Amino acid sequence: MEIKVIGLGGVGSTLVRTLARYLNFSGGGARLTLVDGDSYEPKNQARQVFGDFGNKAAVSANELAQSFPALSVRAVKDFVAAENVERIIEQGDVVFLAVDNHATRKLVSDHCARLGDVTLISGGNEFTDGNIQVFINREGQWLTPPLTYLHPEIEFPEDRNPAEGSCQELAESAPQLIFTNLAVASAMLEAFYALEQGKLTYSECYLDILSGAKRPVLRKEVG
Repeated sequence: MEIKVIGLGGVGSTLVRTLARYLNFSGGGARLTLVDGDSYEPKNQARQVFGDFGNKAAVSANELAQSFPALSVRAVKDFVAAENVERIIEQGDVVFLAVDNHATRKLVSDHCARLGDVTLISGGNEFTDGNIQVFINREGQWLTPPLTYLHPEIEFPEDRNPAEGSCQELAESAPQLIFTNLAVASAMLEAFYALEQGKLTYSECYLDILSGAKRPVLRKEVG
């Protein structure tokens, strides 16, 4: 199984450690690829899980390879962009998308819609609420809708892909809470496990950590 984790920030850096532990001891022979062009810095320590400073994909891949020797781990030290998306996401991949901008979500969703066989699990959050989406494409048939369906903020993004942004834009982001990051990461992993077990019954799930609400929704638009 080829698994790609794109974005190693508050959600991704938490998700990948639990995912790696599960894959290492499940005996499934998966290969895990981490993708991020950003770097861990002192300011990230309040929300992101890492043991050293430097490129997020490289640092996380090195730490996971040491902790889980049965797991094949590699790093792609780039942001996903139009120039490399075809090389990074390929047929048969399971993709965890944990980025903080709609431009990248649209880019990845559109690419996955063109492939014949791919699973995309995307998650994001505001300060105390968030959502995940699951896009399943099998032999060119969309079993669940792409990320853009009923989400005009993704279909028509007003932000920019970080590969195109300035240093100032990359440094600016809305405040986030580590507890919400954890909740979104957990919801993404829950969807992955439900799909593995053939029991996934939803394509989106909305959550709010203040109320404890969790609302799964099944979208039925298909391609």
